[in-house]
Amino acid sequence: MTPSRPALRRRAALGGLAAAALAGAAPRRVRAQERVLNLYSSRHYNTDQALYDDFARQTGIRINRIEAEADPLIERMRAEGANSPADVFVSVDAGRIERARAAGLLQPVSSPVLERAVPAHLRDPDGHWFGFSKRARIFVLAKGRSSPDEASSYEALAAPRLKGRVAIRSSTNVYNQSMTGAMLAVHGEEGTEAWCRGLVANLARPPRGGDTDQIKAVAAGEADVGVCNTYYLANLLRSRSEADRAVAARVAAVFPNQEDRGTHVNISGSGVAAHARNREAAVLFLEYLVSPQAQAYFADGNSEYPVVEGVRPAAALADLGTFREDRLDARVYAANNARALQLMDRAGWK
Repeated sequence: MTPSRPALRRRAALGGLAAAALAGAAPRRVRAQERVLNLYSSRHYNTDQALYDDFARQTGIRINRIEAEADPLIERMRAEGANSPADVFVSVDAGRIERARAAGLLQPVSSPVLERAVPAHLRDPDGHWFGFSKRARIFVLAKGRSSPDEASSYEALAAPRLKGRVAIRSSTNVYNQSMTGAMLAVHGEEGTEAWCRGLVANLARPPRGGDTDQIKAVAAGEADVGVCNTYYLANLLRSRSEADRAVAARVAAVFPNQEDRGTHVNISGSGVAAHARNREAAVLFLEYLVSPQAQAYFADGNSEYPVVEGVRPAAALADLGTFREDRLDARVYAANNARALQLMDRAGWK
């Protein structure tokens, strides 16, 4: 279907605004009804405020942020239906943003800016959502008590040699669901359930706390191997707290599966809400998120890996070393989340 002339004019105007914003120039102001963008976000990082302030300075669009966990936000958008004020949905995990897409809560976006910047495996193939930062799911090992050879792969978490030595979060944690969803894509249901059972048998303690708690458990001698996202460890390393830095100094980072498929990588992602009233501004916001300045905010503010090639990660993150990234399509492991959780529960992973 050929776009109408008004639609083409709007698209051209948006393209100019996007180009100006991404180049750091002073873009034109958008029309009055688009000067507030309603963001439904499960990101809870205070450092993101600098990102929103910079976007507002460049575009004249103020961010109205509604924060909550992803599942309640999804249910809220579903309940609000066509009356939802949400313009943009932001998730800290591919699993949740894919759930929003599957529920019909996001609309497709065609943007050359986004398609050039975001690698294909880190975005929805139909344009419903795009990753804008990455985090790798790694192991932390107790220095002096465990060797990288003992835990060099996700499969090793179920090996008998690690019996009573592993610390990990609950199966209700979406990062673990996505990691297990990636295992499901590789090993199938039978193999993944067996792996879950082996992991449960190797737990040093019942799952509890967040990723930082798993790092602290290893540092304190409660476990020899902990599972966490990279930014938790990097943020301890760069903390102003001497106690935090001391915890990080007692552990060593291992990037799993470097001899085969690579380390599992998850995303923070964003999509335009299905009933967005400010669609043009919402698309511009997504395009801003892959600009060099926004990618630098993610890197420096919360120690996340940029998705855009050429943007340097924070020094503490870079110090963990380079690694081979599993390039499994994020939508694949995200779509596997629900089945992964069933297998985890059946294996006794509480």
